[in-house]
Amino acid sequence: MADNQKNNAAIEAEDPKADSVNLKLVMDVELNVLLRFGQRQMPLREVLELATGSVIELDRQVDEPVELLLDGKVIARGEAVIVDGNYGLRVTEIPQPIASHFVH
Repeated sequence: MADNQKNNAAIEAEDPKADSVNLKLVMDVELNVLLRFGQRQMPLREVLELATGSVIELDRQVDEPVELLLDGKVIARGEAVIVDGNYGLRVTEIPQPIASHFVH
């Protein structure tokens, strides 16, 4: 029975229609992505002292790339841009194929 399942899996992997159908199932799934300009670890005492106008120094220089994270993994880097008054990202680098982050 295990051999039969392996054969079916191999047939599905070779069938582009099966991949297409499976891909269509997830194309409208919403994902949370994070645009990271930098980060900083702070003790709770410093966080509680923050007030309007406080400045927090991050671990990056202004000219360093911004990171786009999906599920905590960097999937792209680029330049921060402003589009219609909102922040955006001009992708300049994709470190490795996105699928390799999530497919084992």
